[in-house]
Amino acid sequence: MTEQRFDPSQADGRWQRAWDEARCFEADSDSNRPKSYVLEMFPYPSGRIHIGHVRNYTMGDVLARYKRMTGHEVLHPMGWDAFGMPAENAAMEQGVHPAGWTYQNIATMKAQLKRLGFALDWSREIATCDPSYYGHEQALFLDMYEAGLVYRRQSAVNWDPVDQTVLANEQVVDGRGWRSGALVEKRQLNQWFLKITQFAQDLLGGLGTLEDWPEKVRLMQENWIGKSEGLQFRFDLTNGDTLDVYTTRPDTIFGASFVAVAPDHPLAEAVAQVNCDAAKFIEKCRAGGTTAAELETAEKLGFDTGIGAVHPFDPDKRLPVYIANFVLMDYGTGAIMAVPGHDQRDFEFATKYGLPIVRVVAASAEQADAPLTEAEAGDGVLVHSAILDGMTVPEAKRAVIAAAESQGWGEGKTVWRLRDWGVSRQRYWGTPIPFIHCGECGVVPVPKEQLPVTLPEDVDFSIPGNPLVRHPTWKHVDCPKCGGAAERETDTLDTFVNSSWYFLRFASQPADRPFDRDEVAKWLPVDQYIGGIEHAILHLLYARFWTRALKHIGKIDVAEPFRSLFTQGMVTHETYERKNPENGQPVYFGPGEIERSAEGAVLKADGDPVTIGRVIKMSKSKKNVVDPDDMVERYGADAVRWFMLSDSPPERDLPWSESGIEGCGRFVQRLWRLFSQYDDAATGEDRALQRKQHQTIAAAAEDIEALAFNKAVARVYEFTSAVEKAPPSATRSESIATLMLLASPMMPHLSEEAWHNAGFDGLVSEAEWPPVDPALLIEDEVTIAVQVKGKLRDTLTVAKGLPQVEVEALALASEKVQRALDGAEVRKVIVVPDRLVNIVA
Repeated sequence: MTEQRFDPSQADGRWQRAWDEARCFEADSDSNRPKSYVLEMFPYPSGRIHIGHVRNYTMGDVLARYKRMTGHEVLHPMGWDAFGMPAENAAMEQGVHPAGWTYQNIATMKAQLKRLGFALDWSREIATCDPSYYGHEQALFLDMYEAGLVYRRQSAVNWDPVDQTVLANEQVVDGRGWRSGALVEKRQLNQWFLKITQFAQDLLGGLGTLEDWPEKVRLMQENWIGKSEGLQFRFDLTNGDTLDVYTTRPDTIFGASFVAVAPDHPLAEAVAQVNCDAAKFIEKCRAGGTTAAELETAEKLGFDTGIGAVHPFDPDKRLPVYIANFVLMDYGTGAIMAVPGHDQRDFEFATKYGLPIVRVVAASAEQADAPLTEAEAGDGVLVHSAILDGMTVPEAKRAVIAAAESQGWGEGKTVWRLRDWGVSRQRYWGTPIPFIHCGECGVVPVPKEQLPVTLPEDVDFSIPGNPLVRHPTWKHVDCPKCGGAAERETDTLDTFVNSSWYFLRFASQPADRPFDRDEVAKWLPVDQYIGGIEHAILHLLYARFWTRALKHIGKIDVAEPFRSLFTQGMVTHETYERKNPENGQPVYFGPGEIERSAEGAVLKADGDPVTIGRVIKMSKSKKNVVDPDDMVERYGADAVRWFMLSDSPPERDLPWSESGIEGCGRFVQRLWRLFSQYDDAATGEDRALQRKQHQTIAAAAEDIEALAFNKAVARVYEFTSAVEKAPPSATRSESIATLMLLASPMMPHLSEEAWHNAGFDGLVSEAEWPPVDPALLIEDEVTIAVQVKGKLRDTLTVAKGLPQVEVEALALASEKVQRALDGAEVRKVIVVPDRLVNIVA
């Protein structure tokens, strides 16, 4: 082999072409080998891949390559989550068509991924904006409609005034649209819904089967599904009406001091019709927060309706009824029994409006009159609660529910936080919802033979809002039932629908249907799914629902889409900034604009200092991003991949450092120099190196299987050092070849070049993982410390389990020991088997 430096600028492209020509990574569904489906969450084609993508896909790639080497038929596909608002924003801002912008970005990002040498099956590439994909999605949507899982109704929605579209609750972050950042408003619109609530119990129960999912993700989904058991009961009102209320704490009913209804509750609306102040208050609430999380932290506000609610246990007690901004209409009944002593929201509200705060649960009866400085939600015994006094919380809950049911004013009920999934979006760049509105026939499904319903290309984005509504011809069609004039549905599907079944289309891609059931059964569930924890609810819950729904209607046989889930950490970088002298706001600079030294950092343009900020997630707004192409250009794909796997455990954040990537580049060259020393004519055996070799093979395999990539990297470093130090032998050359195989999932280009130069047949990407001799995993030698008068004087390498008399003889025969004794009489020798010899003189 050559002693020259490894040149990634030549080798990377050469081996990528070789893999393409050999079609190395195309999955064969008919193979008899065990199947392994490795999938990373597919990217949105925003323009360029970022370094976070590189980390995510490198992890999946190492596992996919390793699985292929261990005899599996591997499906490792790639595609594009291609619908969404950014494309429409680009259309409005740049005057381009969303399709052109999207496909140009796909071409750029695909070239970037190929440049990194990922072992992807590009023959199965999909883009969700392609009619060949979303047409099948429309067919599945109609199947669900026929099965009663899709419906349309008017509902209060989260309206993004900038993106001009409806958002799911999960897409509202701190009261703002998750993409636009605009303050979200409440509106009433006719919307399409998927009946995810029908599967609430199944989704909740299924979490218990997902042993290879992070506990944090399972807990987040469990909380979002939000199963709660309590009492739904009826208050008689002083105006002659009744009000249904739901509570999970019926035990605290004697601590209720007021009743509150949501601003969009029918009672609130009735009051607003005759009271303009109530109407103004409701409008104020609608302009505020929209989610439970935001309302939890907002100031608690209320409007006294002047109506009283009769306490069910005390007909003489009246509770004031308020319209309150912290009550949500889509939870329970939209009305609550407020117990300030034991609910913090109620406590804040009662404090603000001077309402009674009564303790009805205490740690013990003796604590009944202990003052309350904040709400206490813990268990204890009931106090100040008449017939409930002295009961535990569970006993009191059962007693109140029993009384309500026997007296006919309430019943025990299970309520879910989960709401049906509103999938209507008022935008162009999404899957057209395949329905037609007819004045005579009502809402009519598009016949399947007319699918796909494709988007018109001649659209105008100069006016905000959905251009499909304004299109002069696209929406005007004949009714499929009566033939009369009708209009298409102009809403499109939430893009999370696109990503709720894409893993099925990767597994099977017939032209005439979304997928083949038998083909799907060969690959699903996905063996290893990798992606960010930010998708714990939005994407992962929807995908679990969609899979269950398809099983429910008989399309597939699997319920859980992802057997194992791994959520990787982010790639982080320090920030560089200066304060704008005019407004005091920070001005950020990118790493390429900065000259870094031990003293600090200066801006290259003027040489003046900049402030080094915190190490945070890379973001365009903070300019602390690293371009993967620049890194590949400077160091080669393998050095970049190696850095992605090194140092930090993959579930933790990885701080980017220039010195770190430079070190990885040096290690690539170090390995190359070692690989060049392969000599198939070498002779001789090195038993210690042989043992190290097999131990490394076994340990690295275990690490990769466990996704502990940083540990596998450490094994390669350690083994490389051992091989470098070993004298020439056949064992050493065998170890060098083994290193080529061990490194190939992580540094495939370097390994291919070395494999080829060493004269091995075929591609290392198609080679087998090196076998392990179990006998060599057992340590048969030990290192024993030899002490004289308590001080270490020598070490002995001996056979494990060597008799004590022989160990003692070897220790006393040591020249170093004899020098330390210097003629002194040995009074005692203490031998700790396989560990220590202590000579007392």
